[in-house]
Amino acid sequence: MQRTSVIFFGTPLFACPSLERLHASGAFHIPLVVTQPDRPVGRKQLLTAPPVKILAQRLGLSVCQPSEPSKELPSLLEALQIARPDFLVVVAYGHILRKPLLELPRVAPVNVHASLLPRWRGASPIEHAIMMGDGTTGVTIQIMVEALDAGPILAQQESPIGEHDTTSMLRERLSSLGAELLLHTLLHPLTPKAQPQEGVTTCMKLRKDDGHADPLTMEAMHIDRLVRALSPWPGVTCPVQGKTIKILRAALAPSALSLPLPCAKGSILYLETVQEPGRKPLPALEWSRGARL
Repeated sequence: MQRTSVIFFGTPLFACPSLERLHASGAFHIPLVVTQPDRPVGRKQLLTAPPVKILAQRLGLSVCQPSEPSKELPSLLEALQIARPDFLVVVAYGHILRKPLLELPRVAPVNVHASLLPRWRGASPIEHAIMMGDGTTGVTIQIMVEALDAGPILAQQESPIGEHDTTSMLRERLSSLGAELLLHTLLHPLTPKAQPQEGVTTCMKLRKDDGHADPLTMEAMHIDRLVRALSPWPGVTCPVQGKTIKILRAALAPSALSLPLPCAKGSILYLETVQEPGRKPLPALEWSRGARL
């Protein structure tokens, strides 16, 4: 029996479960994995391969890392003598694919998106779902079109957002959920449905400036959401006791080592772990005692 052919596009850890599940199923032939180029990482700026490349090489799959995939990939596929695949599967790749690539697969270009479309189209759906206090999010399998995350929906699955969930925690859950839903979708006949025109929201790529909090104008609940959403990057900085510090963990209820931070409208945020620039993280109450010395 001939296996379904898939060219896989993905870059960060979020995409790895999807690649792993497709490969492990035995139902798919993956002639090529496309990921972003290696990048300098950390203070020493060491050239580091993206997680998808590391996984693909471990699985014995061919990898390419074009800087401009829509320009470079068609000729590369021809040079590699790779026939038109049945599917392109795109999971957090990080580049926009243009029409020539979207028209390449025989069946469809398929994307795993970490929200319940049409809510939170764009680059940071997990962070925005937490920041805006959504009680539920999920994953969507969609057919890709040139308009951003506006393609027909193939499948969706919900996941609740807990009151203590961070972006890292939710991203891990949704990556596993998306991998299972992707596999199930591709193993069955596609039944696309147009996205609703109501309820469309969009979110842009996060910037470092998005992590500033002001307790004079923001309520504790909003800062708590910001801290959970922007962990680990870009993190949240906030003026506390005359210093600007990074809030690593906070809560809306007190604990033994938490430091109360008065916020707007009489609300209180309880800081649990904080960090001064160039210093190591500390329990907030311990930091406060040292800051007063």
